[in-house]
Amino acid sequence: MVFGIAEPGAAAADTVVETIPVGNSPRVVAITPDGTRAYVPNQSDGTVSVIDTGTNTETTTVTVGSAPIGVAITPDGTRAYVTNFSDSTVSVIDTGTNMVSGVPIPVGPGPIAVEITPDGTRAYVANLFSDLVSVIDTGTNTEITTVTVGNNPEGLAITPDGSLVYVSNSDDDTVSMIDTDTNMVVGSPISVGEVPVGVAVTPNGSRVYVTSVVDDKVSVIDTGTNTEIITTTVGNAPFGVEITPNGAFAYVTNQNDGTVSVIDTHTSTVVETITVGNDPYKLAITPNGAFAYVANRSDGTVSVIAIDQCTGSLCTGSGSLAGGGSMAGTGSTGSGGTGSLAGGGSLAGGGSTGSPAS
Repeated sequence: MVFGIAEPGAAAADTVVETIPVGNSPRVVAITPDGTRAYVPNQSDGTVSVIDTGTNTETTTVTVGSAPIGVAITPDGTRAYVTNFSDSTVSVIDTGTNMVSGVPIPVGPGPIAVEITPDGTRAYVANLFSDLVSVIDTGTNTEITTVTVGNNPEGLAITPDGSLVYVSNSDDDTVSMIDTDTNMVVGSPISVGEVPVGVAVTPNGSRVYVTSVVDDKVSVIDTGTNTEIITTTVGNAPFGVEITPNGAFAYVTNQNDGTVSVIDTHTSTVVETITVGNDPYKLAITPNGAFAYVANRSDGTVSVIAIDQCTGSLCTGSGSLAGGGSMAGTGSTGSGGTGSLAGGGSLAGGGSTGSPAS
């Protein structure tokens, strides 16, 4: 058992409770909407590991295409979409049988990340080598259009209302926005840090978090103005980022440190650093906010972090509601909020789709 290292003012002390062996070079994790299973593409194996989150064991593997990297699960939990980087295809796994359904879907060269709209009708795929995002109709499982973005698109996140896709362009140091109604880029590219990769949207849609691998920073974009409003320094080579369901914290994998930084979304400060495995790439947080699953590429493992959520009306770190007194991290209820109490009595925003990954 490895314990998280609490920073001064930390609201809670998270703990690594399990390390799960999976395949070779796991890069990303996606968790089913009911929280019972995690899907982990193993880049060097051509497989996807399926983890039972109740026992934290790998229960099966699914053979897909060559060099699977990205994965996202439909909102109804019935299908997992997996990007095959070397094949330029997307495989679709039936989560009921854990078998590949149909034929691989051709997309652009180097598909590296995938996200699915909240209504489940479209999958957006970042193609690293073509500067394109493919749009897949999940009803027919065909590519229906492509959208030109910046150079080397590497990460995606979709707003909770499904209206916009934020795309990190790793060679441009920018983020593009795609209008999902028109499938066209809108607005000007948003300047962020050097080599942006991971992208995550808060549950209420008011902020976008973007990791910058070279800068060791996380940029925060205000979605009202679509400008970078603040940056937070984290560990070495931050890669993946995910937001807790209550919007209070952002979890960031630091690839070269073997750590995860926890950012308080209200104060934009790092409140905790957790040691995980070697070369952590991306992560996913369970829908109830209780656990984070981290893919450690060089170890061939997944670390399971137990998130010590606030159990009373106050968090111990600052004596305020979770996330420094804000509701869902911004001072207002999430637009997709459920109205239920989560993570210390703050009103939680609705869960985001899929995992990012990216």
